[in-house]
Amino acid sequence: MHALIVDPGAPASLRLATTPEPQPAPHQALLEVRHISLNRGEIAFAARQPPGTVHGYDAAGIVIRPAADGTGPAAGTRVAAFGPHAWAQYMAADTGALAEVPAHVDLVHAAALPMAGITALRTLRAQPLLGRRVLITGAAGGVGRYAVQLAAIGGAHVIASVGSAERAGGLTALGAHDVVIGLQGIDEPVDLILDNVGGPQLAAAWDLLAPGGSVQNIGWASDEPAVFAPYSLFHIGPPKTMTTFGDTRRPGPDLLTLLNFVAAGRLSPEVDWRGSWKRVTEAAQALLERRIAGKAVLDIEQPTGRQ
Repeated sequence: MHALIVDPGAPASLRLATTPEPQPAPHQALLEVRHISLNRGEIAFAARQPPGTVHGYDAAGIVIRPAADGTGPAAGTRVAAFGPHAWAQYMAADTGALAEVPAHVDLVHAAALPMAGITALRTLRAQPLLGRRVLITGAAGGVGRYAVQLAAIGGAHVIASVGSAERAGGLTALGAHDVVIGLQGIDEPVDLILDNVGGPQLAAAWDLLAPGGSVQNIGWASDEPAVFAPYSLFHIGPPKTMTTFGDTRRPGPDLLTLLNFVAAGRLSPEVDWRGSWKRVTEAAQALLERRIAGKAVLDIEQPTGRQ
């Protein structure tokens, strides 16, 4: 089969290559992958993986061999998947990391959801949302645009922070009540912060957090250190907390939640770039340069016969 593998000498540290087809474990289904989606962190840190690794986590396709242990979907089922080694013509995926795609949801849109959508959904659960003020930094990206929509669904007052006026487009339509550049104009405390930026802005955002509030660290797009002044983290009263996010266990049920929101017309997949996986370098560069508002999805060209 063909796959996108890690090659530190290639553009974006990725290239198409021929690799062995995966051999599923008993609890895994074999998928014929139709579409994959890229996440900025996967591109930025691809070179940290061992050379030759099949990269990526987000995929959508068709089950061609169900799990031997009898769990998971049957052959022929359209599914979205979240798991390692996804950027290939075939993927072995844990059945707990699969979700059946509703009939009226395009597999292109299903492929856009896994990493960014699950991150947004799970971090928003850190605080009750109804009537609360939620600040989402880096709101123009994949995680950010999903988080804006999901926070609005949950009844929050949503503040979307972007890096420039050019990145603000469409966020009000997605459910943001306020769209700001950086932290300009935020004059009331917020109850929950989903931070995609890090650096000095994270330290400044901490000062905006209400007693009992939470910061969820889900990205660090600034690539700059965050420096907190002495005693600035000390607080008398209900504790303010800062948490990192990395829980990707059994994502299937949450992925199904997202797919059902898409099927109901309540969640836009926000696919802003689509093309053949042969254009991975182009898509990766656009992501790194923040020229994509939302998600980039690549179409997988399937062989005429199994390799």
